[in-house]
Amino acid sequence: MEVTDAIDRRRSIRRFKNKEIPEGMLKEVLRAGHMAPSAGNLQARDYIIVQDNAVKELLAMAAHNQYFIMSAPVCIVVCANVSRSSARYGKRGELYAVQDASAAIMNMMLMAQNLELGTCWIGAFNEAAITYLLELPSGVRPVALLPIGYPDESPEAPPRMGEAAEHWGKW
Repeated sequence: MEVTDAIDRRRSIRRFKNKEIPEGMLKEVLRAGHMAPSAGNLQARDYIIVQDNAVKELLAMAAHNQYFIMSAPVCIVVCANVSRSSARYGKRGELYAVQDASAAIMNMMLMAQNLELGTCWIGAFNEAAITYLLELPSGVRPVALLPIGYPDESPEAPPRMGEAAEHWGKW
């Protein structure tokens, strides 16, 4: 698939087929995350791969009852490793770690699309609950939940602002 096709066809998927993802495909998605750019090449991001249904249910509850997470065979929790980035960049490292995680999320979403898998970037969740549930160490923050699976829906593309959001040279 061409990159343009993956970008144009990617949608937020909230209904998944009851079908497991082969480990090799999951590894390709994770590799795409690892290949994302990062500040100082510190790769200040980590991934928690959740396949256990009970844990996915707790994730869904922590994500303000977004129970569709449970229908995905896998949910990757992408974390910003603030400690890793801040060791070099100080306070600014907090932002860089979130940027590192965000770049990885988009890479993974595009690779999933390329593999005909669906994803949904979930940023609405109780951070403290996720941190506790997954036993994240101090200095590591969850940035997004990324349920992944075979899509069981084909949503239309929502409208985009396009040129209305472009400011050339200055605001």
